[in-house]
Amino acid sequence: MTDKSISPLRRRMIEDMTVRGFTAGTQRGYITAVKGFTAFLGRSPDQASADDLRRYQLYMRSIGASATSMNAAVSALRFLFGVTLGRGDAQAGMTTVREPRKLPVVLSPEEVRRLIDAVPGLKYRAALSVAYGAGLRASEIVLLKVGDIDGDRMVLRVEQGKGRKDRYAMLPEPLLNLLRAWWLAARHCGVMLPGGWLFPGRNPVDPLTTRQLRRAFDSARQAAGIDKCVSLHTLRHCFATHLMEQGVDVRVIQVLLGHKKLDTTARYTRIASNTLRSVKSPLEHLTPDKLPPA
Repeated sequence: MTDKSISPLRRRMIEDMTVRGFTAGTQRGYITAVKGFTAFLGRSPDQASADDLRRYQLYMRSIGASATSMNAAVSALRFLFGVTLGRGDAQAGMTTVREPRKLPVVLSPEEVRRLIDAVPGLKYRAALSVAYGAGLRASEIVLLKVGDIDGDRMVLRVEQGKGRKDRYAMLPEPLLNLLRAWWLAARHCGVMLPGGWLFPGRNPVDPLTTRQLRRAFDSARQAAGIDKCVSLHTLRHCFATHLMEQGVDVRVIQVLLGHKKLDTTARYTRIASNTLRSVKSPLEHLTPDKLPPA
């Protein structure tokens, strides 16, 4: 789409988001949500009333939209009407939806080992090892640069991670050795530019995309014969859960993950298997003669 084909309203909304430092992904999500509302409305969104916004939420509910999708639409439309259009009155027709709290599926350490062993190629094996070994998000992994590796302090610098915050992540020795092996191989092939991306894309000037990383994960999951409903982000959940099972303090894990709230990290206590194993079931206190027959 050329700049001339963008409507003045969309251009103004993009400018408003840019001024506020919204990431490219957030901007795309907001624009997509507004386009969905515009298609429902059948006219320019700046002509919508508070009742139109209310009807749109009812429509989304009727077609089975998830709470996440509905809340994403509310955030985008609140920005459009409240900031770009300066119409606080219109926001009265929108409300957020309570999202169900679900526990993530977690792989065992053995399953993680099988999956990483099945990753095709040294670059992707190193990148997915960062997800599990340091607990980084996919968006953080692809934006790592060679200079972010601090082998002396054994840390990874995560620049402008989620929430636009810098932080340091742990760098265990096996991961450092793997990253060094990848760096040497990439230098030999001429794809590692000085001071460039740690995981270059097809063009070394550009970083690897999260989509390419997810494809590598899916390929490895299938090759490893893992049929659990898992995604690339599962490796971050595994990182936190396995640390919890090792007895690492939840506040330390919070810092390593870059969580703002302790409650977000504390949910892993409900997944850690040793938490469940440490409690005896009432069934274990029954004498054999009191157990039901086999």
